Amino acid sequence: QVQLVESGGGLVQAGGSLRLSCAASGRTFYAMGWFRQAPGKEREFVAAITWNAGNTYYAESVKGRFTISRDNAKNTVYLQMHSVKPEDTAIYYCAGRRWFGTVLQRTDYDYWGQGTQVTVSS
Repeated sequence: QVQLVESGGGLVQAGGSLRLSCAASGRTFYAMGWFRQAPGKEREFVAAITWNAGNTYYAESVKGRFTISRDNAKNTVYLQMHSVKPEDTAIYYCAGRRWFGTVLQRTDYDYWGQGTQVTVSS
């Protein structure tokens, strides 16, 4: 059974930092991604990383502030968030793509976690 379990969300002040984790089990993935969904908005791409090569991709809105990384031994992907802003408030979802291909769209992914809430206070 494939599972993606996010953790690390919470309340943080603007300008602060937070690290999200996503523990994967049940299969290997070509790539892992982070998406987020704010109230009343569509789920949007945040960042992605390919497991083997470690290639990374970022949304323009988080580039330079967020860093995605992975620990292959732990089958865990991280999203380090710095200089957070109130507009970063959302539920953050981890996603896994099984095979080689594009990684920027929601439809590129086959498996999803339950999400973790991130709230940034101003």
